[in-house]
Amino acid sequence: MAKAIWNGVVLAESKNTVVIEGNHYFPPDTVNMNYFKPSDTHTTCPWKGVASYYTVVVDGQENKDAAWYYPDPKPAAKEIKGYIAFWRGVKVES
Repeated sequence: MAKAIWNGVVLAESKNTVVIEGNHYFPPDTVNMNYFKPSDTHTTCPWKGVASYYTVVVDGQENKDAAWYYPDPKPAAKEIKGYIAFWRGVKVES
Protein backbone atom coordinates (compact mmCIF):
# COMPACT_ATOMS: atom_id res chain seq x y z
CA MET A 1 0.00 0.00 0.00
CA ALA A 2 1.48 3.33 -1.07
CA LYS A 3 0.58 6.54 0.77
CA ALA A 4 1.33 10.16 -0.10
CA ILE A 5 1.56 12.33 3.03
CA TRP A 6 2.14 16.05 3.51
CA ASN A 7 1.71 18.15 6.63
CA GLY A 8 0.43 15.12 8.52
CA VAL A 9 -2.41 14.45 6.08
CA VAL A 10 -2.78 11.41 3.80
CA LEU A 11 -3.32 12.88 0.33
CA ALA A 12 -3.54 9.54 -1.50
CA GLU A 13 -3.48 5.85 -0.66
CA SER A 14 -3.51 2.92 -3.06
CA LYS A 15 -2.38 -0.66 -3.65
CA ASN A 16 -2.47 0.02 -7.40
CA THR A 17 0.06 2.77 -8.07
CA VAL A 18 2.10 2.72 -11.26
CA VAL A 19 5.80 3.36 -10.62
CA ILE A 20 7.63 5.20 -13.40
CA GLU A 21 11.09 6.72 -13.02
CA GLY A 22 10.88 6.17 -9.25
CA ASN A 23 7.58 8.06 -8.87
CA HIS A 24 4.35 6.46 -7.67
CA TYR A 25 1.41 7.52 -9.82
CA PHE A 26 -1.84 7.18 -7.85
CA PRO A 27 -5.16 6.35 -9.53
CA PRO A 28 -7.40 9.44 -9.43
CA ASP A 29 -10.06 7.73 -7.30
CA THR A 30 -7.50 7.11 -4.53
CA VAL A 31 -6.59 10.79 -4.15
CA ASN A 32 -8.37 13.12 -1.69
CA MET A 33 -9.05 16.04 -4.05
CA ASN A 34 -10.21 18.23 -1.14
CA TYR A 35 -6.53 19.14 -0.68
CA PHE A 36 -5.79 20.08 -4.30
CA LYS A 37 -6.26 23.19 -6.35
CA PRO A 38 -5.41 23.44 -10.06
CA SER A 39 -2.24 25.24 -11.08
CA ASP A 40 -1.45 27.01 -14.35
CA THR A 41 1.93 25.24 -14.48
CA HIS A 42 2.67 22.81 -17.32
CA THR A 43 5.85 20.95 -18.26
CA THR A 44 6.68 18.61 -21.12
CA CYS A 45 8.29 15.18 -20.97
CA PRO A 46 9.62 13.89 -24.31
CA TRP A 47 7.99 10.47 -23.91
CA LYS A 48 5.07 11.09 -21.52
CA GLY A 49 3.74 14.36 -22.93
CA VAL A 50 2.45 17.52 -21.25
CA ALA A 51 2.03 17.44 -17.47
CA SER A 52 -0.43 19.57 -15.53
CA TYR A 53 0.02 20.45 -11.85
CA TYR A 54 -1.89 20.91 -8.61
CA THR A 55 -0.98 22.97 -5.58
CA VAL A 56 -1.53 21.01 -2.37
CA VAL A 57 -3.27 22.90 0.45
CA VAL A 58 -3.41 21.54 4.01
CA ASP A 59 -4.52 23.65 7.00
CA GLY A 60 -4.01 26.86 5.04
CA GLN A 61 -0.45 25.97 4.01
CA GLU A 62 0.26 25.69 0.29
CA ASN A 63 2.79 23.44 -1.44
CA LYS A 64 2.89 24.93 -4.94
CA ASP A 65 2.86 22.47 -7.83
CA ALA A 66 3.52 19.53 -5.47
CA ALA A 67 1.43 17.13 -7.55
CA TRP A 68 1.35 16.46 -11.28
CA TYR A 69 -0.54 14.36 -13.78
CA TYR A 70 -0.81 13.73 -17.51
CA PRO A 71 -4.37 14.47 -18.71
CA ASP A 72 -3.58 13.33 -22.26
CA PRO A 73 -0.29 11.39 -22.25
CA LYS A 74 1.56 10.10 -25.27
CA PRO A 75 0.87 6.43 -26.18
CA ALA A 76 3.98 5.21 -24.31
CA ALA A 77 2.53 6.54 -21.03
CA LYS A 78 -1.16 5.81 -21.58
CA GLU A 79 -1.30 3.69 -18.39
CA ILE A 80 -0.89 6.81 -16.21
CA LYS A 81 -3.56 8.96 -17.85
CA GLY A 82 -5.04 11.07 -15.05
CA TYR A 83 -2.91 9.39 -12.37
CA ILE A 84 -1.30 11.76 -9.85
CA ALA A 85 2.32 11.80 -8.66
CA PHE A 86 4.02 13.91 -5.98
CA TRP A 87 7.23 15.73 -5.11
CA ARG A 88 8.33 18.90 -3.23
CA GLY A 89 8.28 17.41 0.24
CA VAL A 90 5.26 15.13 -0.16
CA LYS A 91 6.42 11.86 1.37
CA VAL A 92 5.42 8.70 -0.47
CA GLU A 93 5.62 5.57 1.66
CA SER A 94 5.30 2.15 0.12
